[in-house]
Amino acid sequence: MSQDRLIKLTCTTCKRTNYWSEKNKKKVERKIELLKFCNWCMKRTKHKESKK
Repeated sequence: MSQDRLIKLTCTTCKRTNYWSEKNKKKVERKIELLKFCNWCMKRTKHKESKK
């Protein structure tokens, strides 16, 4: 993965970084928010894009 396209996804409930992903920053200007499984919460929660 290219470093300039790399983002990290953080759980909104426990605030832990669980996933790394990439996005095209020229086409997608807003922050990404996805439903992903959190290993610490043990359920599906919203994961938001956060700073590196």
